[in-house]
Amino acid sequence: MLKIGTSGLLATQRALATTANNITNASTEGYNRQRVNFSTRPPEFLGGSFQGTGVQTSSVSRIYDSFLTGEIRSGLSGEGRLSTFASLAGRVGDIVGSEASGLSGGLQSFVASLEGLANDPSSTPVRQVAISEAESLARRFTTLDSRLDSVAREVDARVAGTVDEINGLARSIGELNERIARAQGASGGAGPNDLLDQRDQLINELSSKIEVNTIDQGDGVINVFVGNGQNLVLGGNVNTLSTGAGAFGAQTQEVFVGNTPVTNQLTGGELGGLLDFKREILEPTQNELGRTAVALSQEFNRLQNEGLDLNGDLGADLFAVGGPEVLGSGSESVDVSIGDPNQLTGNDYRLSFDGTDFTLTNTATGQNVGLSGSGTAADPFSADGLEIVADPADFSDGDRLLIQPTRTAAGEMRTLFSDPALLAAAAPVRESASIDNTGNATISYVGTANPTDPPLLNDVTITFDDPPDTFSVVDNSTNTTLASGEPYTSGEPIEFNGWTVQIDGEPDAGDVFTVEANTNGSGDNRNALRLSGMFDDNLLDDGNTTLFGQVDALVSRVGSATASANTALQAQEGLLAQSQAARESVSGVNLEEEAANLVRFQQAYEANAQVIRVADTVFQTLINAVR
Repeated sequence: MLKIGTSGLLATQRALATTANNITNASTEGYNRQRVNFSTRPPEFLGGSFQGTGVQTSSVSRIYDSFLTGEIRSGLSGEGRLSTFASLAGRVGDIVGSEASGLSGGLQSFVASLEGLANDPSSTPVRQVAISEAESLARRFTTLDSRLDSVAREVDARVAGTVDEINGLARSIGELNERIARAQGASGGAGPNDLLDQRDQLINELSSKIEVNTIDQGDGVINVFVGNGQNLVLGGNVNTLSTGAGAFGAQTQEVFVGNTPVTNQLTGGELGGLLDFKREILEPTQNELGRTAVALSQEFNRLQNEGLDLNGDLGADLFAVGGPEVLGSGSESVDVSIGDPNQLTGNDYRLSFDGTDFTLTNTATGQNVGLSGSGTAADPFSADGLEIVADPADFSDGDRLLIQPTRTAAGEMRTLFSDPALLAAAAPVRESASIDNTGNATISYVGTANPTDPPLLNDVTITFDDPPDTFSVVDNSTNTTLASGEPYTSGEPIEFNGWTVQIDGEPDAGDVFTVEANTNGSGDNRNALRLSGMFDDNLLDDGNTTLFGQVDALVSRVGSATASANTALQAQEGLLAQSQAARESVSGVNLEEEAANLVRFQQAYEANAQVIRVADTVFQTLINAVR
């Protein structure tokens, strides 16, 4: 009896201690409720039957559900990614969509100034307003790009900082693996519950930084893997992550496990959110901003070159932007320029050489792009609006380069002159119909096909033959016949000496039209109308998008991605809360339940103490009986 009572006293004492431990750790994050498991002690054979010998504590177990723990880790990883992604995407949306500093307002002001120029092309104050608005628009592009660059630097710094945090957590998990293995071995297989809780909590924290997979070895050790199975923690051994220059140089940050780049394989958590944001929002936004700058500058400069300024000279370029960036060893051997902004995709490209041929790959889609041309300066490779000059003799088998067509275009945008007189508002030539014409045909200026053509400003006459279904063209400045018997179709462009005109209607035989230099044309607004009208033209996406449409699409794209991320984040937070509540219902400490256990075990302790007192009384009675 004494031994039975003592066993009960010791067992309930341990149960009381475990209950007290649960109560005191009720607010400890990651703590799993513990429970004492009782079992009977081996019975003894007495008087022809077995007699019980009391109770013993077989173990103190954690109330733990591995499935719910896995759900929580997945939820933490998803929440970490979406929270980081949505926050940063929202900042980019604020940058590009700002009414005060965004592109839309700047474009509208510039167009209004050009319309003012068209209304009064000889006014110096009006011209100065147009120049000022052009300078302001260029500054908007550079300011926006600078702000995006600041976000990019912040993201790179946060990636490096998050990698350091991941390494610290991985080292702590490795150390706990070793301690748990030693403790479990020393105890004959019993798990050190508090150490197991600590390790689970560290793995949860790690999951909020990066998505992980875990494998239990069965001896108390958990191995942790990231990416496509790269081991981060194996027992007590840790493979640390690192950041550094990628294959294309310091401008392309990569994350490594050992010496292996794994940037594109890492998902989830804060690190995954940072990498996804950079890949899906930041870099495309910079590219699209640059694509807009390229299309605007090239088209404006083209029209400016086709007009006459107040000095009577052909217009000069007003805007300049940054050219395509080529990154990687041997990049100096490649010359990349933009041929047709209308064909640009806004994506980056990888140029690879296999020892014989070059291959161009769109990095966003992973698809190869067909190259036309031979790659020489006279016949460059052409693809997606790019012109590439590359000599195979400068490359080795396996060489790869990264081409960023528009990444730096907006950041380097600037105006090239500030003299308002240099704005080319007038057309270089003027057209007229002879007052002796008897037909109803009219002539109108269309544009300048080649402003560098030397005879552009020569005096040219177009005379209709008899019958008037053909015409002849004579350059009177050089007394040269440019064409004779040319078939006439109403409305068809007529191009000579670099200019283009259009004759509409029905001419009579002998009708004459003249195209000559637009001397003293300070009041001419025909090119100014073309400059202001270019913003209604589809200059992007293969003739499907205007500049205003491109800006609206850019803002909408970022805003839509932000809204989607915020919606997904709310859903993920709800799922995570459900998983945490489910885990708490299984493994969490219920103070009311523990209080009841405390009373129950206290009563059991007192009852076992009473058994010991009874045993003592019986023993004392027996002693007194034999005295």
